[in-house]
Amino acid sequence: MAKTRIVFIVLIAVVAAIVGVSYYLARSGQEITLTKPEPLEVRIVCALPVEPFVQGAARRYNAESHEIEGQPIHVTVTPMDGLVAMGRWERGEMDPLPTVWIPDSRYLVELVNATFKEQRGRDIFLTGGEYRARPVAVSLFCWGIWQSRDDVLQAKYGTEVSWTQIHDAATAKGGWPELGGEPEWGYFKLVVPNPHKNVGGLMAMVAAAGEYYQRTDISVADVTDPEFQAWLGELMGAVTDFSSLGSYSVENLALFGYSMGDGGQLLESELLVNMAGIQTRWVEPMVIRYPQYITWFDFPYTIWMGDETTALEKNAALEFERYLLSPEIQQLAIAEGLRPANTEVPIDGADSLLVRWQEQGATTVVPRATSMRSPDRDVLLAFLRWFDLNVYEK
Repeated sequence: MAKTRIVFIVLIAVVAAIVGVSYYLARSGQEITLTKPEPLEVRIVCALPVEPFVQGAARRYNAESHEIEGQPIHVTVTPMDGLVAMGRWERGEMDPLPTVWIPDSRYLVELVNATFKEQRGRDIFLTGGEYRARPVAVSLFCWGIWQSRDDVLQAKYGTEVSWTQIHDAATAKGGWPELGGEPEWGYFKLVVPNPHKNVGGLMAMVAAAGEYYQRTDISVADVTDPEFQAWLGELMGAVTDFSSLGSYSVENLALFGYSMGDGGQLLESELLVNMAGIQTRWVEPMVIRYPQYITWFDFPYTIWMGDETTALEKNAALEFERYLLSPEIQQLAIAEGLRPANTEVPIDGADSLLVRWQEQGATTVVPRATSMRSPDRDVLLAFLRWFDLNVYEK
């Protein structure tokens, strides 16, 4: 009994001491503060076409206050074209160093990884295991053409749209009247993004080469072939202004309409997102046509595995990747015109822009099975060099 009384007295004394100290600090203007752990920053450099989806998911994720091992996770997203990012990686100009890179396509990851592997003797982007690069969404190249122009091209060439037909239309000396179109349309104006600002411009040239040679793999010898270069030069000569197309060619097409171009091979998701605005702003809609050779963009979520980031930072990045691939968040990708990377998520849901714009040619099932192979570094550099020497005026 005496022992119990002593314990009780001690507890009362401890409580009184805590209350007394708190009262003293409050009277003296001081506050008791609890130190909160610093948030783990997941810094993502993200390809332009998928950035709205990733940015929206990041805002939602941050608002939900996620943690790992008691530390809060905070995600920041910086938009950057894949080719620009590749150059910065290889020149050591990524500052601050990203935790994650989401480029336009997996081949860019492979090229950068090859450079770092030569420097460090090991992979810094993985292709296997838990930290492997995994797509967070998918899109592809398709033809986007104004309805009136598409009607004329179909009447002259048939239902199939190809780079060969576009080349013939672009080089018609009599312009649209020679093709069966209206005189006020002038000459055929091709839409191709600037390859220095949008990886889509470079991949458009690769896709054109694929149809020209009727095969999926392109070599440097193909790029430097004089006959092909002459053909490509005539094709690219139909682009009105590479500088004005810049990084967001479909947005500019939606804003400036026919004066910007008649059609081109563009990213499906960007066409779908801008379709409503195009119909609101202009007299006619655009239609979507799928090419013979498909160029896929898989937007791989690639975690930096170098020593510059801690194991906890890498795991925090992995947590956000799982969040992006969850069925609920993949629905946000569908609403942005992208195809979900999670195969369990239906592509034909209520928010699917592919379903909404079916009358304009969009389809949930890609009608082609032939995919272009990823170009290597030498092929990319050869196309860029040719472009600088023959087309682009700096």
